[in-house]
Amino acid sequence: MDAMDWALLRELQDDARLSYSELSRRVHLSPPAVAERVRRLEETGVITGYHAQVDLAKAGREVLALIRMSCYGPTCVLRDDKVATWPEVLEINRVTGDTCSVLKVAAGSIEAFEEVIDRLGGYGAPSSTMILSTPLSWQPIVPIDS
Repeated sequence: MDAMDWALLRELQDDARLSYSELSRRVHLSPPAVAERVRRLEETGVITGYHAQVDLAKAGREVLALIRMSCYGPTCVLRDDKVATWPEVLEINRVTGDTCSVLKVAAGSIEAFEEVIDRLGGYGAPSSTMILSTPLSWQPIVPIDS
């Protein structure tokens, strides 16, 4: 990736709804060249999608937590694709250490959160940490200085 790709990524991470004309104006490149570069970034998998950022609390998901799972073998949560379809599950991360995965979940209430914990109990031993606040919820990707 070159400096122009990073300039496009910076602008798109700030506002993915920008038109090619506006992107062109901001990065000083022609609209067809911008379109071609963005298409290439999508095709190579650098840009994986365009998403709306949602305020979880305003969307009715006020209970946010990380759940560490200690499960190995055939009943591991990582082996069941259905867990990824649960509406409360936002992320599933395979990790190192004494747990196999960490799930980020958002539930509408403590009772709903307890139900998620109970469902996860069938896969192994869940251990949860409630998220009280999120001082940094997202940060754009920028080049790493070598």
